[in-house]
Amino acid sequence: MKDYKIYLRRILVVALVIFVCFLLQTSVFSRYILGGVTPNILLCVVSTYGFMKGRRYGILTGFSVGILLDIYSGAYFGMYALIYLYIGFLNGLFKKQFFGDDLRLPMILIGTSDFIYGIISYLTLYFIRGRYELGFYVTNIILPEVVYTLLVSIFVYYIILHINNWVENLEKKGSDRIGTY
Repeated sequence: MKDYKIYLRRILVVALVIFVCFLLQTSVFSRYILGGVTPNILLCVVSTYGFMKGRRYGILTGFSVGILLDIYSGAYFGMYALIYLYIGFLNGLFKKQFFGDDLRLPMILIGTSDFIYGIISYLTLYFIRGRYELGFYVTNIILPEVVYTLLVSIFVYYIILHINNWVENLEKKGSDRIGTY
């Protein structure tokens, strides 16, 4: 019974984080366009949960975010789910190198993930249709989005880190109480 409540709490917290970030990305930040791009907050969420919690969390978070984006705006259903799933998996490989207060690894991984996301999006959405301007797309779309995402991800990362620490502290307090009765 105890494990069920812990898993349910974790799922609800991650779902709430995804939902809030989805609303922010599709409503608030779509109004604040800089350089023709908006930040990819959901990619920050997937990357952060991937390297904080491991491959399984990265995969599940990535798939959930991807399906949500496919339902909302997917050109090809399942494309975003697959891209975000792999990004979550790749970030999950770095769980052992993760230290909460060190900002270097998260920023490197989020920036790299956004760059990979941009290249894959270009290949699946433009290159297949005969638009071969990769240099233009990289300099005018991918790199500005990476920079904008990195600026916003500093705040998103710390918020998710504090939420994760709060949930873990609740779990520790709950396990301490159970052991004393």
